[in-house]
Amino acid sequence: MRQTKAARTYAKSLLDLAIEQGVLEDVKNDMALILSVCEESSELQVVLSSPVVPSDKKLRVLTELFDKKVSKLTSSFIDLIVRNGRGSILANISFSFADLYLAQKNILRAVIKSVDGVGEVLKKKVAVLVKTTYNKEVLIEEVEDETLIGGFVITIGDKQVDASVSRQLANLQNALS
Repeated sequence: MRQTKAARTYAKSLLDLAIEQGVLEDVKNDMALILSVCEESSELQVVLSSPVVPSDKKLRVLTELFDKKVSKLTSSFIDLIVRNGRGSILANISFSFADLYLAQKNILRAVIKSVDGVGEVLKKKVAVLVKTTYNKEVLIEEVEDETLIGGFVITIGDKQVDASVSRQLANLQNALS
């Protein structure tokens, strides 16, 4: 998911409003729901991105999907986004909101990519490393990636540790050529 400046700006505004109104946890859950629906439905993304589909129709689709499932603030926010012609970045806003929420709660996201998952020992080591280095709690996400062949890649913020077999093979190939 891309984090554009516009998506981050809208997400920050929503976060500030949710904090002000005391509904941060509800809005966080709403945005997670929106993100998962957008990721699962390519048809929804096409409708939201299409300049041919009028805003009122996009709003009807989103209202039908989320009307009774999201808070009043989130519903109003969706209405504002679509009426401002920004429906196409709704998924990106949801993704940016999740990152801003974690930052607000002093939590850092660590993504561990591996071929078939990692053990609890590595997860605990990563959690301790993040806690001692950044003085933050950690949310560990596991991603399976068969192109790694073996090993793992850990991404924390803008830092990455690549201990994958595919990286080691690429380094070996570069050294030999």
